[in-house]
Amino acid sequence: MLEPSNNEQLPPIPGKRYFTIGEVSDLCDVKPHVLRYWEQEFPMLNPVKRRGNRRYYQRQDVLLIRQIRSLLYEQGFTIGGARQRLGGEDAREEATQVRQLIGQTISELEDILSVLKG
Repeated sequence: MLEPSNNEQLPPIPGKRYFTIGEVSDLCDVKPHVLRYWEQEFPMLNPVKRRGNRRYYQRQDVLLIRQIRSLLYEQGFTIGGARQRLGGEDAREEATQVRQLIGQTISELEDILSVLKG
């Protein structure tokens, strides 16, 4: 088993579209029951469910799981702290996008105003 500080020693993620819970468990060095628990605790972790509630994870899910694993096992965050940290990053990215959109809108309105004045 990998030491918590050796997250970089995890195996590379294959170029597949979907992964089963067993494959993700091996790729992230986390037991399947822990993955199911994390799904309840981290709303952004939401694998596709098909045929009899079988979970299929996508590449971004595997990357998110590795990030959660790093926060919990390497950096010592609690579940709540890790959830807040991940949510905070999403909120910052969204705020940046909103600021860009507002700036673009202002620029377009100024252009319209200059056309109307001219």
